[in-house]
Amino acid sequence: MAVLKIAQMGSKILKNRAQEITNFDEVEINRLFEDMIETMEDSNGIGLAAPQVFFPLRVVIFFVPESRNNGKEVPLTKMINPIIRPKSESMDEDWESCLSVPGLAGIVPRWRNITYSYQDLDGSLRERDASGYHARVVQHECDHLDGILYPMRMVDLSTLSFVETISDEKEES
Repeated sequence: MAVLKIAQMGSKILKNRAQEITNFDEVEINRLFEDMIETMEDSNGIGLAAPQVFFPLRVVIFFVPESRNNGKEVPLTKMINPIIRPKSESMDEDWESCLSVPGLAGIVPRWRNITYSYQDLDGSLRERDASGYHARVVQHECDHLDGILYPMRMVDLSTLSFVETISDEKEES
């Protein structure tokens, strides 16, 4: 296992649509998953997409801590070729940050309720419903597979702020 370099905003790989996986070579994909997990943990992230570590593949990992999801933890999930479908047009706005946009955060609108499907290491299709923060994390990570970073989804760019400034202001209030 290895900690991989994380691509930052402006990197060409983050601007392109990632390739679907058609050959489920477990050794190669498993190695990528393990390296991505180690990289995510080393960076204190909760999700990571393969393009963020310079692999142009439709592969995502994420977990949702119970403290961010109304007491319901979503364990580490490994997704291949994920697809998202909104369950309604209802949107929520909330702060997001990203390992590929270090030090910044902004308010991003996302669908409140989604259904997402993906393939596992065996190529079997899985499907799951998500809402709230869980839905936000899945949408954020899957955006990376289509060359989209969260600032591109922001409606009001005046909310784009340094994380440190936001933290300082929260402490003062």
